[in-house]
Amino acid sequence: MMLFSRLRGLPVLAPGEGTRLGVVRALTVDAASGTVTHVRVRRGRLRGDAALAWDALDAVAPDMLIAAPSSVLAVAPPHHDLLGRRVLTEDGEERGTVLDAAFDPLTARIEAVLTTIGELPAERLLGLGDHALVVRGRRTARDQGRSGRSFP
Repeated sequence: MMLFSRLRGLPVLAPGEGTRLGVVRALTVDAASGTVTHVRVRRGRLRGDAALAWDALDAVAPDMLIAAPSSVLAVAPPHHDLLGRRVLTEDGEERGTVLDAAFDPLTARIEAVLTTIGELPAERLLGLGDHALVVRGRRTARDQGRSGRSFP
């Protein structure tokens, strides 16, 4: 597992000569499918941000990301930062703020979202927008986080 917060600021390198494409600014998430879809890459102050599809990465290491040889930085797709976002249930109940998210770097699948009031299983994610991460409000036995703490 890897945390979103650990990727911020890491260099993104092109294969071969190791040319630096930029640094990781954020990860774009499709909350409905519970996956990371793109890496937002800051290319420099004047060049702005670009996006690299997650499946266009050859390697994700603790100290760098390496792009596949044929990958192309594209204009960044719509994006909402997950980290720091309010958490609301589908009924509008406040459920804290996102501190971090754990995901599998091989599959890009989000495993859990860590919030100010506990661990939220990825199965509860519904959507991510301008104002909040929206989650299912019902508690089930399956919602008992891997740590044994339930997300209220």
